[in-house]
Amino acid sequence: MDRTSGAAPLLSLDAVVIDAETTGLDPRKARVIELAGVRLSAGKLVDGGSFRQLLRPADQPIPVEATRVHGIDNATVAESPLFVDVWPRFEAFLGRAIVIGHMIGFDLAVLKRECDLAGLPWSRPRTLDTRLLAEIVAPELGGYELENLAVWLGVDAANRHSALGDAITTARIFLGLVPRLREHGIRTIAEAERACRALTAVLDDQVRVGWIEAVEATARIDAEQTLRRFDAYAYRHRNCDIMRTPAIFVPSEVPLIDALARMADEKISALYVRVPHSDPGETRAVEAGIVTERDVLRAIARLGAPALELPVGEIMSRPLESVPADAFVYRAISRMNRLKIRHLGVVDDAERVVGALSARDLLRLRAGEAISLGDEIEDAEDTHALAVAWAKLPRVAEVLLAEGLSGREIAEVISSELCALSRQAAVIAERLMRERGDGEPPTPYALLVLGSAGRGESLLAMDQDNAVIFEEGGPGGAEDRWFAAFGALVADILHEVGVPYCKGGVMAKNAPWRGSVATWRERIDSWITRSDPRDLLSVDIFFDLRAVHGDGNLAVVVRQHAFTAAEGQVAFAKLLVEGIQIPTSLKFLGGIRTEGGRINLKAAGLFGLVAAARAMAIRYHVMDRSTSQRLAGVRALLGHAETDLDALDEVHGVFLELILSQQIEDIAQGTPPSNVVSVKRLSARDRDRLRTALQAVTAIHDLTRDLLFKD
Repeated sequence: MDRTSGAAPLLSLDAVVIDAETTGLDPRKARVIELAGVRLSAGKLVDGGSFRQLLRPADQPIPVEATRVHGIDNATVAESPLFVDVWPRFEAFLGRAIVIGHMIGFDLAVLKRECDLAGLPWSRPRTLDTRLLAEIVAPELGGYELENLAVWLGVDAANRHSALGDAITTARIFLGLVPRLREHGIRTIAEAERACRALTAVLDDQVRVGWIEAVEATARIDAEQTLRRFDAYAYRHRNCDIMRTPAIFVPSEVPLIDALARMADEKISALYVRVPHSDPGETRAVEAGIVTERDVLRAIARLGAPALELPVGEIMSRPLESVPADAFVYRAISRMNRLKIRHLGVVDDAERVVGALSARDLLRLRAGEAISLGDEIEDAEDTHALAVAWAKLPRVAEVLLAEGLSGREIAEVISSELCALSRQAAVIAERLMRERGDGEPPTPYALLVLGSAGRGESLLAMDQDNAVIFEEGGPGGAEDRWFAAFGALVADILHEVGVPYCKGGVMAKNAPWRGSVATWRERIDSWITRSDPRDLLSVDIFFDLRAVHGDGNLAVVVRQHAFTAAEGQVAFAKLLVEGIQIPTSLKFLGGIRTEGGRINLKAAGLFGLVAAARAMAIRYHVMDRSTSQRLAGVRALLGHAETDLDALDEVHGVFLELILSQQIEDIAQGTPPSNVVSVKRLSARDRDRLRTALQAVTAIHDLTRDLLFKD
């Protein structure tokens, strides 16, 4: 991604930190006599990635007072080049990176003046100022000079008053400020810019003495330049839509010549291979192999004709690389690209192979850089790399919206990537557990996402909702303690990347959200027999669960138990919706009630709609996860058209689209995304759609009551 975009996280920023030594402190008169910069890559200071150059001022000597500060006199720079000769190299060093400096408004002013004097074009870079950032996180600090900040943050401030030394110190100070900014809810470039611009008194004082504004208003970068246009097909369709089914399997002992004949008969370029003793109808990817036309050709090239008598098990690749059936097609494309393979198995929730995908199946799909998002997440080996990949998501969502995908379709893509992010966080957490001596998982387990991610309805304002199911072990036992530590690591990684801790505590690190299969069954049975709705806070989202890492079959077993136990339990389903409040959001004459010109669409109806659909699904044993599928499933079971359910389905899509559009705009402006939408920015058509939606959700209470008790 373009890491100068507003959504780029400070944690993993690519930037250049600069400093200049000058002949004086008045930017309207001073000349640059030393120019330096150091690189930050993925949020880390790059060894050897620096620029330093002394400069000879063309028309004035260096004052003695200035020399006393930085030690540079006329003799020091007598043989140095002029600014006009150095600037092209320094500009190339900067590239398109974010530029960071301490009191950078001064540096920008003197650099612009030098360019003007030399007749060189000047283009203002996107900038951040460590002096302003420090005041944001520590407004009580006595002073914000480099020395003060270095002492406060405990960083080395060597070689002060040299351009390179000060640039290095500024870089270290910036890296020290990042976690403190995160504690203040400032995670991205745009959020940092917005917070800096709020320090109007400081900025006004700087501009008054001739400095350039340290942080300018957020400029939205054209998404079409950041992410090239791409065919949206790969984001609209899932692997199950285009896979070949059934996947063609052969036993591992079949001779290669017979396998080759089978490929010719089926007109396919690969066969899947069952290992001995596996059930033909229940083969999992980890138990399967694959043999391709290329494998056959390589074997013949190596061994000649005798290779045709070999059993396929001797030349197959194993295990079979796979993708989930309900994942989007772009995930298959990115996995093939990353692994440099041409075939994938397609698996269900229990990781059973249910279909086949080949590069030939994907030839008609065109895609650009956006598809690499999934690949970058899966390739990430640490939190920094994961944050870099995750920061691409808002821009992908923006382009998809511009391409005409619905809010619901984009929510499914966002949810898919949140699942992938959680999966990779688990992979990293397992590695960290091994590295610190805690060993491998003590028993098979599954990491789950709950709530909106499980339903495929996540938008860009999200927090964590996750849980762990493990095969065996009691509460407080050795297994439980291992998964408690594991869950804490997963939560910390996701929080660092940009998915905050769940305020309600729905995370596997907390005891109520992890347990063995037996523990979860007992827990579920207890939920269903309780009568106090206060005990059921957050419980309902468990029914949205989706396994993202580990043994998915454990999740299948527990989810089936939950729905079976709750089937027909009208009292339980009623409790899940009992606390829903749908406020009156329309005025008497049709106006929309707002606060400060905005309306919270989650509170105004989205939350109640989702909860009602879930309760009805539980009541009628509709195992689908998404709100739209649940409404359709209930409608189908009732045996006749339910126009109110159709209306709620449409309302759900309207809410998602309006919220997402607002979130994209807010992120670009440095405002944390939320579920609150500005009514004034809506087109006349969207205002009408919103009015209709707000009117429709007023029927939720009556409709839910009628359908929950319907025979």
